[in-house]
Amino acid sequence: MIDYWRIVAISVWLSTGVSLAFAASPASAPFQPATAGYQYIFPRDHGSHLTYRTEWWYYTGHLHAKDGRSFGFELTFFRRGIPPEDVTTLPSKWSVKDLYLAHFAVTDINDKRFHFSEKLSREGLGKAGADESKLRVWIDDWRAEAATDLPGVHTLVARDGTHALSLTLQPAKPLVVHGAAGISKKGKEVGQASHYYSFTRLITKGTVTIDGESFDVNGISWMDHEFGSGDLGADQVGWDWFSIQLEDNSELMLYRMRLKDGSSDLASSGTVVSPDGRSHHLEVTDFQIESTGTWTSYESKATYPATWQLKFPSLGIVLDVVPLLADQELRTSRSSRVSYWEGAVAVTGTKQGKSIKGQGYVELTGYAERLKM
Repeated sequence: MIDYWRIVAISVWLSTGVSLAFAASPASAPFQPATAGYQYIFPRDHGSHLTYRTEWWYYTGHLHAKDGRSFGFELTFFRRGIPPEDVTTLPSKWSVKDLYLAHFAVTDINDKRFHFSEKLSREGLGKAGADESKLRVWIDDWRAEAATDLPGVHTLVARDGTHALSLTLQPAKPLVVHGAAGISKKGKEVGQASHYYSFTRLITKGTVTIDGESFDVNGISWMDHEFGSGDLGADQVGWDWFSIQLEDNSELMLYRMRLKDGSSDLASSGTVVSPDGRSHHLEVTDFQIESTGTWTSYESKATYPATWQLKFPSLGIVLDVVPLLADQELRTSRSSRVSYWEGAVAVTGTKQGKSIKGQGYVELTGYAERLKM
């Protein structure tokens, strides 16, 4: 979800030898902030929003093969707009106005293995881009797009050596807009927000390839699309984000923006989606997140929370969330240069006094180091 700031600190060397280093710049100009009152229009809003600085299309899911193998996956595309004063290349087809990044990860649950890869490119000469009128974003041969012959269906394709996925995803429920008044707040400052919606339950089928071996799979996925121009506040260090799909056909999304002292920013919030598709906004006071364990990365040395108990008193829900694999850390040295944990989780607990199970994904940022410009 809040991959929103995952790319705020980038210093890269592109293939043409152009070095780009982005420093902090005011969110107010030349990009527009996310403000209350935004009215969504689809399919246009599935596409790119070039007047906002940061945008991403984010997919995660749990997939199962006929032989009993299970997999988690993540495929995320990012767009980061560059202020005109920072565009140093001469006018040409290679001039960099938007930078595109993508992360692809597969969790092989049965064999306890995690594979991730990344891409970074410019929009010049069609190497990367995003359509402004519909869902279509790509870097090289990786892509997420609306199927041309199946209205409403999403198509995902990514390949990295011996690992790949090719999936079609059909919404089982209407999309959900998060936040209130058209914005999802991420902090106390004006413009420290985003426009954010999700497909919380996508029926998924296709193939996953692990070490050259392909599996026909089906399962359930989640899609986020978010765009805005704000960045982390000075007193914020990162966030914890949860997407949960319960077996009664309901879903939960929640995030907490973490402050330097470890507490939650009051802008933290969530959404509960009922089986019939109706959604309800949750304030930070409507839920509790308690970490009940930790895991330390051998690579980044970051210590992450590793198991959680989530409580929603007004909904009568208590959930225990456990990673399906401890090491699901992405260390993106070739793109966003950020280490973060993004992984498949199992969910058990009670809902209004009855036992319930589910699945989900958790994203943890700012543990290896504070995200900064």
